[in-house]
Amino acid sequence: MSARLDVEEIQTTRSEKLLAVVLAAFLLIGGIWTYVKIDDAVRTSTPPDYSYPGTPAEQAALNRLEAASQRHARSERQVVAARDNLELRREAYRTALDANRPAPQLEKAYNRAQARLTRTQRELAAAGAAVARAQPEAKAAQRSIDEVRQGRQNKRELLAFAFRLAFVLANVVFGYWLLARLRRRRSRYYPVAMAFVGYAAVLALVMAADYLTDYFDPLELGPLVLSLFGIAATLVAMVALQRYLAKRLPYRRVRKSECPYCGYPARGNTHCEGCGREVIAPCAQCHEPRRVGALHCGTCGAA
Repeated sequence: MSARLDVEEIQTTRSEKLLAVVLAAFLLIGGIWTYVKIDDAVRTSTPPDYSYPGTPAEQAALNRLEAASQRHARSERQVVAARDNLELRREAYRTALDANRPAPQLEKAYNRAQARLTRTQRELAAAGAAVARAQPEAKAAQRSIDEVRQGRQNKRELLAFAFRLAFVLANVVFGYWLLARLRRRRSRYYPVAMAFVGYAAVLALVMAADYLTDYFDPLELGPLVLSLFGIAATLVAMVALQRYLAKRLPYRRVRKSECPYCGYPARGNTHCEGCGREVIAPCAQCHEPRRVGALHCGTCGAA
């Protein structure tokens, strides 16, 4: 006796449902691990090149800005030191004048400190002007270098995305192929296919969340996104279910000796007592009476 039954008539036990859930959980563990390792493998094989130094002209522009910045910083320190020295010399010279003591040496020291401060201030202004002149060219050079580095980084990320997408799509395609195959064979292992399809769907959601969160904050838009996604997913599932039922419902009604159009009991009549439509029609092959909606003719066996 064959154990093959119509999929809709298979009564899945609680043990089978539990095993299907457990199988989906273990598939998710392995699938998400593989999903993460794909990015790690791409990073290892194509590490981002942050050492790109730029063209010789760009390097020269950056070096000029660096030298000008160092000169400016050194000049600032010299101005601070010269100002502190001037304050000390001034206080010493003022103290001598207040005491009515001749202090030609202190006066000379004060004048030298004041001249030194003037020189360091001029040097600071010149260094600032050099920095201002070097900045535009250096900024353009740095921007060009950053664009090259970012381009290489984007290529690495695009490669990782392509491999991840291929992995997820392969799981989804295989899951639906397995589902269709076991349905067609009317296998008792149909829950295994359902578990794989569920795992593939969750893996696809993981990838979607991984990349979509780069463009919006789930903490801010989380409820709205969840609502929109739930509405869309429910409508898609409803449409798919209605199409499936429209295809399978007439056959299931015929098996229960009901009208394939309205479900009213056929009672062996030629026309349905509920809707009046014909439920017995000649077979296209042998022209013997055949129930409308039956998969095969009861006389010749034609499909």
